[in-house]
Amino acid sequence: MSVNQQAHTGPPYGQPQPGYQGFQQPAYGGQSLPGAPQSQYGAYNGPVPGYQQPVPPQGSLRAPPTSGAPPPASGASHPSGHVAYSQFEHGDVQNGIPASAAPMQRPPASQPFLPGSAPTPVSQISTFQQYGPPPGSVQQLRNHMAGMTIGSTAASAPPPAGLGYASVPPVSGSVSATGSGLYTPYSASQGAPPPSVSQALPVAQPPFPGQTVPTQRLPAQVPGFTPPPPSTGVGPSSYPPTTGAPRPPAMPGPPLPGQTLAGPPSSQPNHVSSPPPPSTMAGLHPGPPMSGLHGPPPPTHPPQPGYQMQQNGSFGQMRGPQPNYGGAYPGAPNYGSPPGPPPPPKRLDPDSIPSPIQVIEDDRNNRGSEPFVTGVRGQVPPLVTTNFLVKDQGNASPRYIRCTSYNIPCTSDMAKQSQVPLAAVIKPLATLPPEETLPYLVDHGESGPVRCNRCKAYMCPFMQFIEGGRRFQCCFCSCVTEVPPHYFQHLDHTGKRVDFYDRPELSLGSYEFLATVDYCKNNKFPSPPAFIFMIDVSYNAVKSGLVRLICEELKSLLDYLPREGNMEESAIRVGFVTYNKVLHFYNVKSSLAQPQMMVVSDVADMFVPLLDGFLVNVNESRTVIASLLDQIPEMFADTRETETVFAPVIQAGLEALKAAECAGKLFIFHTSLPIAEAPGKLKNRDDRKLINTDKEKTLFQPQTSFYNNLAKDCVAQGCCVDLFLFPNQYLDVATLGVVPYQTGGSIYKYAYFQLETDQYRFLNDLRRDVQKEVGFDAVMRVRTSTGIRATDFFGAFYMSNTTDVEMAGLDCDKTITVEFKHDDKLSEDSGALLQCALLYTSCAGQRRLRIHNLSLNCCTQLADLYRNCETDTLINYLAKYAYRGVLSSPVKTVRDALINQCAQILACYRKNCASPSSAGQLILPECMKLLPVYLNCVLKSDVLQPGPEVTTDDRAYIRQLVTSMDVAETNVFFYPRLLPLTKADVDSDSLPAAIRNSEERLSKGDIYLLENGLNIFVWVGVNVQQSLIQNLFGVSSFSQISNALSTLPVLENPFSKKVRSVVDMLQGQRSRYMKLIIVKQEDKLEMLFKHFLVEDKSLSGGASYVDFLCHMHKEIRQLLS
Repeated sequence: MSVNQQAHTGPPYGQPQPGYQGFQQPAYGGQSLPGAPQSQYGAYNGPVPGYQQPVPPQGSLRAPPTSGAPPPASGASHPSGHVAYSQFEHGDVQNGIPASAAPMQRPPASQPFLPGSAPTPVSQISTFQQYGPPPGSVQQLRNHMAGMTIGSTAASAPPPAGLGYASVPPVSGSVSATGSGLYTPYSASQGAPPPSVSQALPVAQPPFPGQTVPTQRLPAQVPGFTPPPPSTGVGPSSYPPTTGAPRPPAMPGPPLPGQTLAGPPSSQPNHVSSPPPPSTMAGLHPGPPMSGLHGPPPPTHPPQPGYQMQQNGSFGQMRGPQPNYGGAYPGAPNYGSPPGPPPPPKRLDPDSIPSPIQVIEDDRNNRGSEPFVTGVRGQVPPLVTTNFLVKDQGNASPRYIRCTSYNIPCTSDMAKQSQVPLAAVIKPLATLPPEETLPYLVDHGESGPVRCNRCKAYMCPFMQFIEGGRRFQCCFCSCVTEVPPHYFQHLDHTGKRVDFYDRPELSLGSYEFLATVDYCKNNKFPSPPAFIFMIDVSYNAVKSGLVRLICEELKSLLDYLPREGNMEESAIRVGFVTYNKVLHFYNVKSSLAQPQMMVVSDVADMFVPLLDGFLVNVNESRTVIASLLDQIPEMFADTRETETVFAPVIQAGLEALKAAECAGKLFIFHTSLPIAEAPGKLKNRDDRKLINTDKEKTLFQPQTSFYNNLAKDCVAQGCCVDLFLFPNQYLDVATLGVVPYQTGGSIYKYAYFQLETDQYRFLNDLRRDVQKEVGFDAVMRVRTSTGIRATDFFGAFYMSNTTDVEMAGLDCDKTITVEFKHDDKLSEDSGALLQCALLYTSCAGQRRLRIHNLSLNCCTQLADLYRNCETDTLINYLAKYAYRGVLSSPVKTVRDALINQCAQILACYRKNCASPSSAGQLILPECMKLLPVYLNCVLKSDVLQPGPEVTTDDRAYIRQLVTSMDVAETNVFFYPRLLPLTKADVDSDSLPAAIRNSEERLSKGDIYLLENGLNIFVWVGVNVQQSLIQNLFGVSSFSQISNALSTLPVLENPFSKKVRSVVDMLQGQRSRYMKLIIVKQEDKLEMLFKHFLVEDKSLSGGASYVDFLCHMHKEIRQLLS
């Protein structure tokens, strides 16, 4: 793939970055706090000639990079004769699907560097336009290596990478390490320059007979450099320690001389965190030292010119001085590094590394128009960011199952060699778009579904009928089973049954069976489930207005309980409990004039004081329920009780469901750490000093095993728990979340809940949570054909044995991720099969089996594996694997393992599939070119690399949330979607084209929207036209825009309507209602926003995309040598 990517045009998805030090943030659900320090940023636009650069205060943040276009270098002319490399030559495949007749157009790769061109004089830097639009044509995007000499022209090195400055003409001498000791730029301390500075960017073609695996490659060495000994790799530990970045096209190893790395700081939660105490910006947060770096410590060579880390987080060129940004002028602090000789000025073009936006856009253009027909084995589906229709012709839709690879190695040795995890992300009850058909329900009567005698697999399209249709051979275990007489049918001349198209289980990938009584608990059909609403009525809950809000909402919400398609009313019964230190049960029997309250104060031995009248039909008891909901806020209006219990509340709900002999769900609304004397009592154990120590894992573990045992009891009864938290301080999400997590429930968190700003979001979440499709008392088993088996499971569930995933409840948003390992050889002819069978009770009390089948190809050539991988699914699996790892290992170990695994995946490709080329080139498989950029986003997420303001509860919350996310959710969570609203076409229904997640892509005359599945930020530049501000916010100037808005004002003009429709469209695509946050440029909230610009460097020590790409290259070269 040509490495010079086009200006970005596709709506992007994105990933968040860790937060900024010293900035308050609204909590994952919270709002921002007053009193955070002012941003130290100056204007966003490029420097005006003649600005004096002030010396920056220590720890100030880096300036936004300039646009990718190089400054006019005096005397440097564009190299002539750019050679165009087509992206997919010679039958290359993209994402595993043969290139369509209209091949994707990529800009030509730029031309080898011409040694004679003159260096860019530093004095000219002030002519760049800071955030100008990216050059329109690829020719303009010439590689920045062209036009800059590599000789040792004396140019000053930019300031230390770790401090987040703009690249400004710095003091002479290169700066070797940042103040916090996180990175050593390629400079004096690095020894000879690594040989991997490559100039031309050709597409590498792998040498497989008759097939090519598309790759991205950055070429080898710069004319005029003598390569150092191979052991230098890419300069050891010159990268920011931790970080996960999207996978780029191949790129030249280290940043070129004169580059420094840095992006906006980013230690912010991928959700917004609660207002922490304001911390000052001075002094960087020392992240885990060198974490995530493998390989030897930096060699201690005498200073010599080397590669300076790229400061601006891109392969762009050196930034000019910028107004209001600290510059390292002579005399600026050198942060503890001895001056070394200046490296030559040289920069890489950020547009020359793989762009997530470009990949997303290309896939949309190539695969969005045709339906995805599932009849062919091992087809890689379109990306999750592409809007496409699915036609089920025998394999389950990718909405139900996505795999990390659709062509799996035939042997375990090959799988070990590649290190590509074989996993499936399964969403058994996924919601389908209206144009697609729901799975058919098949009723085989008393005899139940037809199954294999030996392995118990269910009838599916891959079963082989033999002996004229009297028997069938199982596609999973090869056992032959008699066809029951009622199911017999003749075969046609091809060996297919003549009723093939009339039976969903023979022709479709997904379908349901009605279960017989044998599939029910105690061999009796289940009763319809119940919902119990359990409301905290302690002082905080009453005072904040929460209790009144919940009671008002429930009056209308109870009319929208889930029901089967054609039923008049829901079969679900409801009950109500309130609690503080004691529990209050309510009798709302329809025959009563007024509800009756019963108090249970012995919380140590919980029981339900009434049976009849506790769980009722909404329509029958409507007036009594309405009366109760009116009375609750009044009854507790003057409460002084601040303490709460928690475990007894769950026990009460569980006992009520047991007594009623049904499954169900508890909706618990809770505000504080349960410190009252009772079972499951907790203490405040929050301790930030544990971060980056071996004991950090205890912060993610429950403080008592009590809740694990309680969860086990809940699962046995089919009691699922959904927890709505409204904390004003630490509340131990890691412990309180155990029961929701193991029962298949959900947690919602609204830190510092305030009625005026948060009620809309909470009510939307509550409505969706109550109304969504959910299966109760669920058990899932995944069967595989001989040769592989399911060995590991990730998600919100409980397992009492090694095969059955048990969930008290499973809703339409939850996924279960399953990893497979070889236990024998597979064959290319027969491929591999998966069958996911979910047994559950529907909301009407009907016992059902939902079956999803998927067939995969098997390969003996590694190139086939790499051509059929799905990077988004791979990242989803790796994030879940890492997020589980923090429970048992130090975070640094988890990060290092992730980096190492990805380096091994890419090194195996380089060694076995790519055509021979210089070690100085980074070569990536076409399907995996975004692996580095996305991995970097995972590495610098708040769970693995928290900024100083990310709370322990935030980290535990995000860890649990991500564990059951689907692929589309992790995609936008880790690499957020950034849309330029001012470029939106007010007359069309479409979204504006997305741009890359980097500060240098922002222009201060525009308004942008960034979404990550939990938050929507609207960023307003300081130079936005007053008419736009008036149209969107209804105020006359930038200074009057209020940060406190939680929804956009409804104004009658085309721009307001368009922006609100974009926000509504995005809200509709997400499973949670996203918090809207208005961010004014240079305002204190801007640090929070910048945390999500994940291609830039983060304040918590996360690398920029560019730096991480170089680091991955170094790791790969070490593995290869």
